[in-house]
Amino acid sequence: MKKIGKSTFFIVVAIIALFSCSAIFGVDYRYGDIPKTIIKGVDDIRLGIDIKGGVDATFEPADDYDASSDQLDAATEIIKTRLSSLGITDSEVYSDSKSNRIIVRFPWQAGEEDFDPESSVKELGEMAELTFRMGTETTTDVTGKNAYSGEVVLQGGDVESASVGRQNNENSKQMEYVVQLKLKDTGKDKFANATSQAMSSGVPIAIWMDDEQISAPSVNSVITDGSAVITGNFTYDSAKKLADQINGGALPFKMETKSTNTISPTMGEGSLDAILLAAGIAFAFIAVYMVFLYRLPGFVAVLALMGQITGSIAFVTGWFGFMPGSTLTIPGIAGIILAVGMGVDANIITGERIKEELRSGKSLDGAIKVAYKRAFSAILDGNITNVIIAVILMGAFGVPSSFFSKILNKTIFFMFGATAEGFVYSFGFTLLAGVILNFVMGVFASRLMVTSLSKFKCFKSKKLYGGDAE
Repeated sequence: MKKIGKSTFFIVVAIIALFSCSAIFGVDYRYGDIPKTIIKGVDDIRLGIDIKGGVDATFEPADDYDASSDQLDAATEIIKTRLSSLGITDSEVYSDSKSNRIIVRFPWQAGEEDFDPESSVKELGEMAELTFRMGTETTTDVTGKNAYSGEVVLQGGDVESASVGRQNNENSKQMEYVVQLKLKDTGKDKFANATSQAMSSGVPIAIWMDDEQISAPSVNSVITDGSAVITGNFTYDSAKKLADQINGGALPFKMETKSTNTISPTMGEGSLDAILLAAGIAFAFIAVYMVFLYRLPGFVAVLALMGQITGSIAFVTGWFGFMPGSTLTIPGIAGIILAVGMGVDANIITGERIKEELRSGKSLDGAIKVAYKRAFSAILDGNITNVIIAVILMGAFGVPSSFFSKILNKTIFFMFGATAEGFVYSFGFTLLAGVILNFVMGVFASRLMVTSLSKFKCFKSKKLYGGDAE
């Protein structure tokens, strides 16, 4: 490894400071009257029902449809998955087969000011059904609305995944957003037959979301690879919304909102303030303890812990582009606290190792190098079990399309089916994030800072590292 110099400490501290500021305050700007968010901050965190309250909505089958208990259960699981796909990991969804209804409770959006439950329900996406139909013929129903009349050739349940893409518009010659679909094996055969029929007859295949025709592309060739594209003058946001809704699952029947209400925080209005105050006091005591007991390595440990805490906030807000954010709930906060406690343990193990190596007669540089090397195995052993637990929780109770769920649902959980329990997922999410940050901040960054400080003449005394006075 390249030699660590005196400037390394200041570089690491500057990186932690910049990272912390961006995670806490975020980065945004305004383009005219339109606000644009580049990096989400603390104000963009969606707080759980237990902290901020939320919405209570009741859905029932539309058009007096008599849904069976199995259909209601299937719709319940689909709505759970939709909520998790939107990053809403604190929700309650349950069905009442006697009244033929589904009750959904979920937290307010981040920065909510109007607290209008009806508008908040729209965030879930329309309780609609995606269908592909032969032709564009429509009829008028009893209410005077247009209704499709073509043969259904594909349904939302035949779609394996949906994503946002861009392609060139043949008419305008400009790039436009589209929704790209990957079909299941059952859907491949249906779509191949449909496109073959449409191409020979010259009839387009219309794509409908309930009573609204989204697009009606003409078919130029038989599509056998299980791919399809939905066009329709989409913006990125509208394309992503439709893709998320399709990924959330196709409802077995159309649903409509029966009633909406607001619900109060289950932990009380001032719960978040109390939690933050308690966390601040606890962190202050930990900082004093670490500095008093381990001196200079203890001071560095406090800086690393600050980076770990703000890093956990960054994971919750979705600061890292490779994984979406999460709703912050009481179990989620518990995961952060547990991970911080493990970070304290990691720094204590390293601090004690440095003391032992110094008292055995090693030089300062040698003691620091050997201490971090030997402490790493103990830290790894202590954290690996928590990584396994967090991965299992996220895989078992997260979105079925997520990386961990795909792996576990095809192996040890294949017999149980998919589920999505947000409060359990929230704990696993913050715990895994904290463990990752523990290695980054508590091991890697701490070693760089302590080694760098040991190069300064004023910090070469072994007493500053817990050793005996020279």
